[in-house]
Amino acid sequence: MAKAKDITASIKWKDIEKKVNFDSGTSLEEIYEKVFGEDTLKTVVAATVDGKLRELNYKVNTDVDITFIALNSSLGIDLYKRSIVLLMMSAIKNVIKKEDGQYRIKLMYSFGNTFHFKMDDCGVEINEEFLSRVENEMARLVEKDIRIEKKVYSTREMIQRYYDRNLPAKAELLRYRRASRINIYSIDGYEDYYYGFMVPSTGYLDRFQLKPLEEGFVLTIPEVEGKTPRVEYKASEMIGSVLKQAEDWGSMMNINNIGALNNLIVAGHMDALILVQEALMEKQIADIAAKIAEEKRKIILIAGPSSSGKTTFSNRLSVQLAAHGLFPHPVAMDDFFKERVDTPKDADGNYDFECIGAMDLDLFNKTMSGLLEGRTMEMPRFNFAKGKKEWDGTTMTLKQSDVLVVEGIHALNPLSTISLPKDSSFKIYVSALSQLSLDEHNRISTTDIRLLRRIVRDARTRGNSAEKTLSMWPSVRRGEIENIYPYQGLADAVFNSAMVYELPAIKIYAEPLLFGVEETSPENYEARRLLKFLNYFLGIDVQNVPSNSLIREFIGGSLFRV
Repeated sequence: MAKAKDITASIKWKDIEKKVNFDSGTSLEEIYEKVFGEDTLKTVVAATVDGKLRELNYKVNTDVDITFIALNSSLGIDLYKRSIVLLMMSAIKNVIKKEDGQYRIKLMYSFGNTFHFKMDDCGVEINEEFLSRVENEMARLVEKDIRIEKKVYSTREMIQRYYDRNLPAKAELLRYRRASRINIYSIDGYEDYYYGFMVPSTGYLDRFQLKPLEEGFVLTIPEVEGKTPRVEYKASEMIGSVLKQAEDWGSMMNINNIGALNNLIVAGHMDALILVQEALMEKQIADIAAKIAEEKRKIILIAGPSSSGKTTFSNRLSVQLAAHGLFPHPVAMDDFFKERVDTPKDADGNYDFECIGAMDLDLFNKTMSGLLEGRTMEMPRFNFAKGKKEWDGTTMTLKQSDVLVVEGIHALNPLSTISLPKDSSFKIYVSALSQLSLDEHNRISTTDIRLLRRIVRDARTRGNSAEKTLSMWPSVRRGEIENIYPYQGLADAVFNSAMVYELPAIKIYAEPLLFGVEETSPENYEARRLLKFLNYFLGIDVQNVPSNSLIREFIGGSLFRV
């Protein structure tokens, strides 16, 4: 029998770099064990091989560069979330002892590390006792450390099987998939389709918690630093309510998933859907404006993560405020930055423009207080090229019907308004909280929606490549986690900027940009992942998208200065 050919692998893991030799056909998991030992194996979930993401069961047959992926990294978080849902589905099937198609489990929405599910026709009451049994079964499967198997099936075969299993959203999703074959994952005999890679075995999935909630239950991944994915943020009750409203609206319109949306596109009904969606968004804005007018607030503070559509929202809110007899005046918190030389620096010695310490809060509070007291205040303009505030004689005085519309990443931070009367301001959190799902068990990430928006807008307004935007995104996300998400629960209102038709609209702009990311780029995996995601959607003509639509902020053609 011929001896297996030796291969050389250049390995990176944390601060370690080394070259090692192995037999051809050795898996990534075996390579890690031989180099770093079995004790820490479950702190990694995947690896990049010559820049391409691979599961740990991938076998290496040529000389390669290998970089292992940590469980608590952003990629690790994605794999863990996906895998823990599959584990739970397998455990529920074992507990209720029913065949596929005799019951339904639907992921209603997710936020951070929390997933909200609903079960139908399961024959049991969803209570603490039932969920405890499911948790015990999940723990048993984890203890057995069962391999998560991947099998390849015909797409046509799986479409019929999902119809038979009473999972029409999965069937409709695959109906529009162009690939003739798909990967199906399984645990302990339970098979399902998931968007992306999985961890190697159930032994990795030792952190989970189930709790009943309203008509269903919640799956949460508790945080254990360095062991399991970090909880990025916790959703406030108000955001949970907004997510449920979006889900209810989707159910009413019968478009909770991509398959249903694609069916509408094929049927030629998108123009009507666009009008209904825009009307719904306008009603949201009008309701917020009515509340502000009723409560007679003078300062409106708006914050939200990157590419949430805050600028268009601010403009449309101003129109609605004017309809209530109020006169809105825009104020950018960015004009209240500290001088560049006084800006704090981060651990690497770079200026940290994202932190609250970069803001001249004394000046902001002094200026806002003076305006509330009826005094005429001089307003600064920050010159970003020179790194300092300039005073050009611009002044502002608040009259009885005037209101300030203030936008900034720190607008909801209590320190920003520490000197102001509590009843003077109205705080609004803006985010894209999509009601769409890929299918019954896979939600569309709100982060992916915002990332695609930013890629398209950055290319149009700044000339940035998709690669550049993707490379900056982790830093943007860290800033959101530190400076925005902790304060979303303080908002007086939440505006949901997600639009059911936006991904088919943005697809035609995003795809060429993503295809421009070279295979050798560190951002190639993320670009290919987003391309695969967009491949599930049919594109639409944006000609009939209104000029005041929020999506125009990103694709262009807005009547507002965005």
